[in-house]
Amino acid sequence: MSFKTLICVTAAAVTIAGATYAEGMMKIMDPYARSARENAPTGAAFMGVMNMTGQDDVLIGASSDIAKRVELHTHIDAGNGVMQMRHDEDGFPIAAGETHMLQRGGDHVMFMGLTKSLVQGETISVTLTFEKAGDMIVEIPVDSERQAEHGMKHGEMDNN
Repeated sequence: MSFKTLICVTAAAVTIAGATYAEGMMKIMDPYARSARENAPTGAAFMGVMNMTGQDDVLIGASSDIAKRVELHTHIDAGNGVMQMRHDEDGFPIAAGETHMLQRGGDHVMFMGLTKSLVQGETISVTLTFEKAGDMIVEIPVDSERQAEHGMKHGEMDNN
């Protein structure tokens, strides 16, 4: 194994200051998960996904044992100022060198049919699946106290 390969493999398993690195250098920044209330049947995860691979990629899925179903969700304008969440079957394109923000009121990872409550301060394990970079396991802290920085708070949308 070359020194360069060793560095890449080591980077794949290292978490530094809220950023997780995957082999191929997909970088996850400031991840957190929350639910709208205690014992809620749904929750969501938010983060920045930076593509440092040198080639365009797509986040095509996510999975976790904390929910019966995990989907990539986005918001669409249903008219009359009403925003609706929907499953984005095509995933989230992330151009080489760019960052795609998964945030409240926008794209996010949605947990439906939670098998356990999202408890403040605990950590959940989520596998993100990229079209080219493959699977990446991310340990995400639960932070239900964090205030929304952009858009509406999660849980204030029309879920129909």
